[in-house]
Amino acid sequence: MKFYFLLFVFFRGAVGDKFVFMDDNARCHRTLAVQDCLDSEGIQRLVWPARSPDLNPIENVWDALWRQVAGRNYPPTNKNTLIRALTEEWDKLPQQLLDNVVQSMVRHVECCITLHSGHIPY
Repeated sequence: MKFYFLLFVFFRGAVGDKFVFMDDNARCHRTLAVQDCLDSEGIQRLVWPARSPDLNPIENVWDALWRQVAGRNYPPTNKNTLIRALTEEWDKLPQQLLDNVVQSMVRHVECCITLHSGHIPY
């Protein structure tokens, strides 16, 4: 949880006051400890339906970013190296990846409707 919490704080700082956190409503993300952490940083949570990660395009971007940071020769060992690694790897994400994620949303929504909000198989 520490790694993801630092990500939220880092990106909230980059986005500014209008930052709203969207999670996937997993039970572990809805604990009082998580809510207390978000509250302590003034992070507002978006109201989002259950079983929604398939409709959350940032999940694919997080995955790509996480893989890049985890695959570094020298992984982050503290907050400062994590922030530096995230910034460097974020800047390296190809625009085509981001474009593909956005363009895939129509297909994801259509699939979700067809499956009556069930999980979208990848």
